[in-house]
Amino acid sequence: MVKVIVVGGGWAGCAAAIAARQAGAEVTLIERTDMLLGAGLVGGIMMNNGRYTATLEACALGGEAIFEALVGIYRHRDLNFPGHAHASLYDVAQVEPVIRQLLLAKGIGIRTLSRVVAVDKEGGRVRAVILEEGERVAGDAFVDATGTTGPIGNCLRYGHGCVMCVQRCPAFGPRASLVALAGGREYALVKPDGTYGAMSGSCKILKESLDPVLRRELEEKGKVVLPLPADLIQPQKLHLKVCQQYALAAFAENIILLDTGHAKLMVPFFPLEQLRRLPGLEKARFTDPYAGGKGNSMRLLAMAFRDNSLKAEALANVFVAGEKQGPAVGHTEAIATGLLAGHNAVRTAVGRELLVLPRTLAIGEIIAQITTDLAEGRAGRNSYTFSGAGFFQVMREKNLYSTDENEIRRRVREAGLEGVYARPVVT
Repeated sequence: MVKVIVVGGGWAGCAAAIAARQAGAEVTLIERTDMLLGAGLVGGIMMNNGRYTATLEACALGGEAIFEALVGIYRHRDLNFPGHAHASLYDVAQVEPVIRQLLLAKGIGIRTLSRVVAVDKEGGRVRAVILEEGERVAGDAFVDATGTTGPIGNCLRYGHGCVMCVQRCPAFGPRASLVALAGGREYALVKPDGTYGAMSGSCKILKESLDPVLRRELEEKGKVVLPLPADLIQPQKLHLKVCQQYALAAFAENIILLDTGHAKLMVPFFPLEQLRRLPGLEKARFTDPYAGGKGNSMRLLAMAFRDNSLKAEALANVFVAGEKQGPAVGHTEAIATGLLAGHNAVRTAVGRELLVLPRTLAIGEIIAQITTDLAEGRAGRNSYTFSGAGFFQVMREKNLYSTDENEIRRRVREAGLEGVYARPVVT
């Protein structure tokens, strides 16, 4: 039987594992921590702006399982907040067991507390990954979904130091890139000022630390917008964000809280003493990162060179997904690229032509634009997201943005790809 090994258990890795399993492979998912989903454990925003379109595309392609699993744990749906429409917010406290059970039900092997430290490679093909304790895990094809956050040295060099985020590098060891271990090339995001990487764009406040009236409003409405006094407005923080779709004036001039189980504070960090000056936040306490008054985790520091099929450069049987495949930021972006990487991992294992999504789909367009950046020497110069910044505008200009499920299914059907991720590749 074809064996696919997925390294990294975030949204991208989980989606890759599902797609590879649906294509008929035996799949093992390896995750260095004790929980799946990584940044998905503290994120929570889905379906906002163009992510609605990308979700419908992924479902029409046959990748609906993850999105259907989330329906039962959405705290709010069709929520509007500054610059964003029709968002859904899932409960970050409930999401991991739901997705873990989905993977187990599909027959995917999950190896947590397993950190990859080396590869067994022959020519341009990876034969196995080697775990920290020395175990060799062999496969026919591999997906690198290890992300771009950490290790601690990167947060020290490019950020404000380790802020004790959900990645928990001190406890479980630093992120280790499969592509890098196999000798593949990687690059970092370069901001306009010449510095590298980008800071995670939100903090989480313990909801129980909010004033009861404020907490009740947040839970009832899904959002709270609190104007900041003039001396606390810091627009310079906006350029730090990995999530440039939230780099809007409203996010500098106000405290914007979203109800994702915790109170999601839409800024990279906020000094705690200043935060507690605001009505309703006098007893506020951060839950992620724990040092959210100082800084946040640094990301987009280890992206791989790859083609439109998401095959890593110079590695015949390694595919990349999530932020590892390039600066496409967000849960939906991770899931969409994970599905393609996992599917193509099975295709390459059986000698089938690799799937490239057409640019008539938003997912195909975002992948192709990053590929163009790599080909034209602009690696790391731009970041992308379905939900805002420049790419959402591109979606509208090219008439890719739609919330009409029938229209999206028609596009996928015309491309000859309806249900492609749900069909077995292994015969």
